[in-house]
Amino acid sequence: MTTTADTDTSPDIDVPRWLRMIMRSDRFGSSSYIVVSLLFAPILLLLDGWPVLHTIALVALALGGLWLGLLGIAMATGLAIVLRRGVELPEQYWKTVFDDYPVDDPGR
Repeated sequence: MTTTADTDTSPDIDVPRWLRMIMRSDRFGSSSYIVVSLLFAPILLLLDGWPVLHTIALVALALGGLWLGLLGIAMATGLAIVLRRGVELPEQYWKTVFDDYPVDDPGR
């Protein structure tokens, strides 16, 4: 269930394997949800004449928000598990989650 020798982190920390995947999914989902939400108002205006399609579009948007909420709960649970073990995630771990920074950049 947990890993002690993760390839991207120090071998002495104990992090759930699924945490990195959840955090990456949450990051991608959040950015996608913002873009979709910005484009959603014109789509709803176009679908206003068809109540069934309008309702389907609103339900799809709501399900996307629900999915992001569940990812947030899973991410909070994983981070709470790590903190409860008394482990601090090193900066190297965060760099593997957020691909914005090179992994071996000593200046950051």
